[in-house]
Amino acid sequence: MSGKIHFFGETLNVYKAALHMHSTVSDGALEPLAVMRMYEEAGYDVYAFTDHRRINPVSSYRSGMTLISGMEIHPAGPRGGIWHIVALNVPEGFEDPGSLPIQEAIDRVVDAGGLCIVAHPYWCGFTSAEVMRLKSVSAVEVYNSECRYIGRASSVQLWDEMLEAGALLPPVAVDDLHGVESFNLGWTMIAAEDSSVSSLMDSIRKGRIYASQGPVILNLSLEGSRFRAEFSPCVEAILLTNPSREFCGTVESRALRDKTECSFVEFDLPEATPNEYFRLQLMDRNHRYAWSAPFRITGKPV
Repeated sequence: MSGKIHFFGETLNVYKAALHMHSTVSDGALEPLAVMRMYEEAGYDVYAFTDHRRINPVSSYRSGMTLISGMEIHPAGPRGGIWHIVALNVPEGFEDPGSLPIQEAIDRVVDAGGLCIVAHPYWCGFTSAEVMRLKSVSAVEVYNSECRYIGRASSVQLWDEMLEAGALLPPVAVDDLHGVESFNLGWTMIAAEDSSVSSLMDSIRKGRIYASQGPVILNLSLEGSRFRAEFSPCVEAILLTNPSREFCGTVESRALRDKTECSFVEFDLPEATPNEYFRLQLMDRNHRYAWSAPFRITGKPV
């Protein structure tokens, strides 16, 4: 367990999770057990096996981490592209539904008790409008370190376009491990009652997560119209919303000389409308980001 988080009135455990990886079962460089040990030694609490089109025998593995059976599936996409969908918590006998139309493939995962995450949509070349046509997906990757080699590691703008249009999906960060050079550069923190697979999946579905490259979020609260967040020291802390309004705690100087850090922000949100969303974005002195799930003025994650 990676500690506690005060999450909109709930005190929950928080677990560091690797939700997208690859091994020699598909196109990764390392054997499954070697990859698993690498994450455990790096302090991860949750590890999902998500090789392309293939299931790992997860029940036969032993680890101090919570192990999740999964698969990356690839139905046909728009304009000749291919979808990359991370399917989590599918049975070990689950057959790849990648030959089905995309929505049927997602429905097959959900019907089997799993959930779906849209992987690196910017890397795939898809638009926010195309992603928003998908139903029954639980999250979207906003950062994927394996995609940085073609300059498309971040899908934050696409995510913001989805949020603006009302598709309020929570964010996931991953390293999408193929080789060790991408290891541990992005992960997802899951706030949950316990580390059981059912509790973790329930928290992802409910948006009780945040994505990070480094910063740690300790508290998110909203009392009346007063929002407060506490976190590890950061040089940028901004609350973003769909109108271009300013909720800025601190921003690093453009000249890069002012490294003033803060560890909490408070904002009064009295003019927020019921349909307005907010999300916290942090950056530490090493230019590593964290992104909260979006929430409404009610203080509930969405």
